Amino acid sequence: MHNHGIGAWAATRRRKSPDRVAIVAGDLQVTYGQFADQVDRISSVLRHRGLGRGDAVAYIGENCPEFLEVMFAAAALGAVFVPVNTRLAPPEVAHVLVDSGARVVIVDPALRERAQPGIDQARIGDVIPTGEGDAQHPGLDLLVRGASAGHADEQVGPDDVSPDHPAAIIYTSGTTGKAKGAVLTHGNLTWVALNCIIDYDVVSTDIALMISPLFHVASLGMGALPVFLKGGTLVLEKGFDPGRALALIAEHRVTMLSGVPTTYQLMADHPDWAGTDLSSLRKLTCGGSAVPTRILNAYEERGLSFSQGYGMTETSPGATSLAPEMTREKQGSVGLPHFFTEVRIADEQGAMVPRGTVGEIEISGPNVFAGYLNLPDATAAAFTADGWFRSGDLGYLDADGYLFIADRLKDMIISGGENIYPAEVENLISDLPGVTGVAVIGVPDERWGEVPWAILTLAPGTEASLDDVRAHLDGRIARYKIPKNVVVVDELPRTASGKVRKAELRTRFGGEGRLRAEPPR
Repeated sequence: MHNHGIGAWAATRRRKSPDRVAIVAGDLQVTYGQFADQVDRISSVLRHRGLGRGDAVAYIGENCPEFLEVMFAAAALGAVFVPVNTRLAPPEVAHVLVDSGARVVIVDPALRERAQPGIDQARIGDVIPTGEGDAQHPGLDLLVRGASAGHADEQVGPDDVSPDHPAAIIYTSGTTGKAKGAVLTHGNLTWVALNCIIDYDVVSTDIALMISPLFHVASLGMGALPVFLKGGTLVLEKGFDPGRALALIAEHRVTMLSGVPTTYQLMADHPDWAGTDLSSLRKLTCGGSAVPTRILNAYEERGLSFSQGYGMTETSPGATSLAPEMTREKQGSVGLPHFFTEVRIADEQGAMVPRGTVGEIEISGPNVFAGYLNLPDATAAAFTADGWFRSGDLGYLDADGYLFIADRLKDMIISGGENIYPAEVENLISDLPGVTGVAVIGVPDERWGEVPWAILTLAPGTEASLDDVRAHLDGRIARYKIPKNVVVVDELPRTASGKVRKAELRTRFGGEGRLRAEPPR
C-alpha cells in the first residue's frame, strides 16, 4: 500500500530529521525518529487486529504523545481517526462511538467509566487502555513493546491511500442538537497545515505550547499538524493553568501559542505575568471571538501582538487570518482568506452581495470537509449548487476584502423587526472593566418579540450592573441593541473550543419572566 496522505508524514520526518525533538511532555522528550518508530509499532498492533483503510479508530484521552502516535498510526493504515472530546457526558460519548462505527477504542483508564456506556452500546469488543494494562487486559505500551517496527507504507497495491480518502472524523461542538461527524480527508488536513505554514510563517525551529486539547480541530489542524510538517517541537499539556503556561513558555523558550481570548486574559491577569520572560514568543494566534482591546493592550505592552482568525470544524478549521500588523488598523476583523482558501458573502437567495453588506459567509478551498458522516441531507444543505460551504455565519467584507463577523444565523436576535447581532454587542461589553466573559442572548418579550440580555462573568472583587453596561454602551450602538437585563454568573457554559453554548443560556434564562422593554428605541 502506498500512502499519499498524512500517514506518510512520520516516516518522512524520521528520514529528514530523526534526532530533532518532536514532542515534549513533562520530563519526556521524543525525537522524530523515536516518534516514527512508535507510530510503526502502533500501526502494526492495529493491523494485526484487522484494521485497514476506512476503519474507524477512536481515541479518548488528553494531550499526550499517544494521541498523535495513534492518529498517525491509523493514517498509515488508511484507517480513520476519531478523537473524542474528553469533556463529553457518557451519552454524548456513546453517540460519537456509535455514529462513527468505531471498531477499536483506545482509552485513558481514567476516562474508561465515562466511555463504557458507549463502548457497550456500540458493541465494541476491542478496547485498548493506554499505559501498561495487565496480562489479562494489556495496555497500549505493553502491546507496542511486542510489535514490529516495520513501516506500514511498504508496497503499492489496490488499497493505496489518496488525499481524498477520510483521515479523521471530528465531531462538531454540538451547540444545538446532536453533534455531527465532519469527515476530514488527508487532503483537508494537509492543506490546512500548509495554509498555516504560509500565513503564520511556521518554521522548523518553532516550539509550540499546546494548551488547548488536541481533540479540538483548531489545536490539531492549526497547531500540531503544521508544526509537525515543518519539523518543529510540540510541548504538550493535558490542561490549561495560566501560571504553569507562563512557566513553560520561559522554560522551553516557546515561540508559538494558540488560544481563545479567555486563555490570554487569564495569563495576563496572573501574578507571574509581569515577571515571566516572554521574549521567545513570536506567534500568538487567537480564535473563538475577537480579542478585546484591553487584552490587546496588555500584550502589546509586552511587545506581543496577535494573529486572529475565523474558521470551523468543517474548514479543518482555518478559513481566514488577520496578520498581527493589521490588528489595530482592522480591529474587529478576522482577516483575509487563508492562502489556499476563498470567502464570499451571499444573501438569502444565494446571490453575491456588495462589499459592506451583511450576508451568509460561504467558503471554498481544499481545506473544506468532505461532508457529514451518515447525513447526506445535512451535507447537501451545507453546500451551494456550485460547491461552496455555507457556514451559517453572518458577516461582511470591507472594501479591502477583510472579513468581519456579524453573528451566527441562529444566534441573531430579531427585536421589534430590527436585527441584533450579539457579537457586536459582546465585543463592546467585553471592554468594560472587570468583565471576563460575556454572552448576549435573545429572551422572549411580549412587546418586541425578543430583547437582548447580557450574561456576564466578572473578575473577583468587581461588579457590573445593568446601569454600568448601559452607560458603557450608550452612544456607541443603537438603543434597541443595548441589553435590557444583566445577569452575572460564576461560569459561562462553553464547548471544548471555548465557544459559549448559547442554547443552554437561552434555555436557562428564556423562561425567567418576560421583560417589558422601555419604549424609546
